[in-house]
Amino acid sequence: MSTQRYFISIDDLPRARGESHELSFHGGSPESFASLLQDALRSPSLWQRWRQMQPDPDAIDPALGASDPAAVVSAEQHDLHTDVQVVTSLPHAIIRHRLGLLIGKHWTLRDVKAA
Repeated sequence: MSTQRYFISIDDLPRARGESHELSFHGGSPESFASLLQDALRSPSLWQRWRQMQPDPDAIDPALGASDPAAVVSAEQHDLHTDVQVVTSLPHAIIRHRLGLLIGKHWTLRDVKAA
């Protein structure tokens, strides 16, 4: 798959949380979020923790655990929102899933471009 650049906006990062306290983002700074999301994309560890919490972990599609060791995430605070850039070869479905685990539905995909 080709490398894409995803442009994401988070309205209120310090209050953005996922549904599971154990997997959710608990920081407040854009830098801490970028680091956490980058780790979540580079390694399957967050996905593996989520998978083990499911009623039937073996029924989970292993393709959802894909990772990209070259993924790069940056984030900057602008007024009241945070702009996030993700550069990765992972498909949107995986990025959406990892973002959901970390910050729930508190984000908006603004644009996608070839990197």
